[in-house]
Amino acid sequence: MSNKKKENSDLQGITRLITDATIGITDLVEDMHKRVVHPPFLPSTPIQHLITKVAGITYKNIRWSTRFIGNSTDKALGKLTSVLGEIKATDQREAIRSVLNGVIGDYLEKKENPLKINMQFRNQANTISLDSKSFAKTYPIINGKILLMVHGSCMNDIQWTRNEHNHGTTLAKELHKTPIYLHYNSGRHISTNGQEFNELLEELVRNWPVPVEELIIIAHSMGGLVSRSAIYYGQQQQKSWTKDLKKIIFLGTPHHGAPLEKIGNFLDVILESIPYTKPFARLGKIRSAGVTDLRYGNLLDGDWKNNDRFKMQGDQRKNIPLPENVACYSIAGVVGKEIDSKSSQLLGDKMVSVKSALGQHKDPDKNLNFKKENTFIAYESNHTELLSNRKIYAKIKSWIV
Repeated sequence: MSNKKKENSDLQGITRLITDATIGITDLVEDMHKRVVHPPFLPSTPIQHLITKVAGITYKNIRWSTRFIGNSTDKALGKLTSVLGEIKATDQREAIRSVLNGVIGDYLEKKENPLKINMQFRNQANTISLDSKSFAKTYPIINGKILLMVHGSCMNDIQWTRNEHNHGTTLAKELHKTPIYLHYNSGRHISTNGQEFNELLEELVRNWPVPVEELIIIAHSMGGLVSRSAIYYGQQQQKSWTKDLKKIIFLGTPHHGAPLEKIGNFLDVILESIPYTKPFARLGKIRSAGVTDLRYGNLLDGDWKNNDRFKMQGDQRKNIPLPENVACYSIAGVVGKEIDSKSSQLLGDKMVSVKSALGQHKDPDKNLNFKKENTFIAYESNHTELLSNRKIYAKIKSWIV
């Protein structure tokens, strides 16, 4: 697809999103209207019912006109796509699209919205088709040592480059590896992405133009959970790529969940429990399946299936240990200095606590038991700075060499 066609496809996606959002807001306002006209726990009079009925006609007309205008605009943009030329894509547009997928990616996929991201391998923002022609075009010089980079929630493969540094590119150059970057919709369930990643890796290894000597994964944040999910399903299915996997390095991965999602779940319950604020609870439920999976670090379908993901409940995960015969390493970030109090370690990198990043859990069965020499705490580093911290780069390099 040309860049201009992609841009207009994005415009179609935005139009559909605005249409759905307008209808959603209309539903919210109508619900609030009903709760004001009909106070909870009090009987309603015929006049109150009449007011609600008249107002309902207005809300119905708003929904109808919104759908009509939205569908007409969507069709017009579709026709425009075929006649417009080239335009250069921007990193900013990619970043916005990645955030949108992270927040409502499951919704975009369900609605088949053009803004949804399809899982793919990329290098320098270019898609890699898993065939000899594409490999030759992407890598003039190729070897059997694959370095695979997996981004986190609301991010993309381009954002591995930060402050003019890219862990993957630099490591590949200095250690003679072939770099590949996974690009995926981080709003889908982690297990859904994990299973597709598993299949994609098998296809990659099967079609690699030279014998694969080793596969090393470096994963940031949610990318670590997606990778662990893929490894689990791959080993269960005895996929050949799992035998090539030698090392995996986790950067700020919430192995046991992220505190912000736990707080979000608590607010959901509070809003739902108060009659007048109950309509607003649906706003909190906009967040994606991928985000709610971060509450405890779900890896498998069974961790979320047949459960209300917005309900306040304990950790329902199946215990999944680190993979055998794979060297596993983990790095945690801390925004404070090493001399600061232990409270700074609880805060971690502002997104993930130190204990969660290092796989430590009060339940011995859930403790991932990383070897001490395979862990590292990066002080004065927040969650995104894990991608550009030179001390972290040096530590990763020492583990890979």
